[in-house]
Amino acid sequence: MRLLPRSSAVVAVLTALAVPAALPGAAAAAESPAAGFTITDPRIRESSGLTASRLHPGVYWTHNDSDDGPYVYAVDAATGKTVARVTLTGIGTPRDVEAISLGPDGQLYVGDIGDNRDGTWDHVWIYRFPEPKQLADATVKAEQFTVTYADGPRNAEALMVHPVTGRVYVASKHERTGGLYEGPERLSAGGPNVFRRVSDVPWVTDGAFSPDGGRLTLRGYFTARTYPWKDGRPQGEGTRVSAPFQGQAESVAYSADGTTLMFGSEGANSRVVAVPADPDGGTSPASPGAPSPSGAAPARPGSPPQAGGPAGEDGSFTKGALVLVVGTALVLAGKRLLRRRTRP
Repeated sequence: MRLLPRSSAVVAVLTALAVPAALPGAAAAAESPAAGFTITDPRIRESSGLTASRLHPGVYWTHNDSDDGPYVYAVDAATGKTVARVTLTGIGTPRDVEAISLGPDGQLYVGDIGDNRDGTWDHVWIYRFPEPKQLADATVKAEQFTVTYADGPRNAEALMVHPVTGRVYVASKHERTGGLYEGPERLSAGGPNVFRRVSDVPWVTDGAFSPDGGRLTLRGYFTARTYPWKDGRPQGEGTRVSAPFQGQAESVAYSADGTTLMFGSEGANSRVVAVPADPDGGTSPASPGAPSPSGAAPARPGSPPQAGGPAGEDGSFTKGALVLVVGTALVLAGKRLLRRRTRP
């Protein structure tokens, strides 16, 4: 018990290192919606997808993961409060809703594409409904589309609708065999929609197209990369994005004007963090096949840190790891000092 007061200084230092709000300029940035926002609705505890409204500036659509029901929420970035909850009818019981995207047709696409059994369900679903013109609690009838994959069942958490062509893409989630899948030119409610693999993209938890359709950003738990999009495919190795370190990194979306990437996570009162979307800012793109600064092969999009390399070379994971190392050192140093002082 006598050690607690003396160790409080160590705790204070760790708090200052670990809490983002203690960083220079963070307090001022938190006052601006452009710097991000906190989802305050207690009903939203597993925000798993995110997309910017086109009709309502500053509003983002989100949803819970599983065990919530057919609900989609509109959250005002200025306050973090829910301004509408939409209840979907005309569909079955959602199993594992993981993503949401807004198409050029003005409709919201909701991806019930997760598979908690790691790729054993022979089909998943996409729901579609028009973005509401008025922000108020409402019940709408949605279309339901059955989705299968040409190479068998997949677990997926990312669904992206191209803002120009309207084509739907899904990124499966797997450390070694994940891929980007292209849907048919138009979805059909009359039968299965077969999605075909077009690229390798392991360990993706969400993705988003830029509003002009020229870029695709994919995020994983520790990394994010932005790729030029050409001829219906991501090009090259992409550009590293300084994605924030989040405990349960689940979502990414472009702001309506395309200048900002919004990174979200699960959890009560979860924080959505804003990062500049300029593809020329920060680290320059890695050329295909070129080694990383550490000498390791370049990571594929969304992949977790590889063994033997610097964990979290991309984005803020490096900072998190540094804080952990420094914090551990401070705790050990504090314990040694306290032992010396308490010796007879």
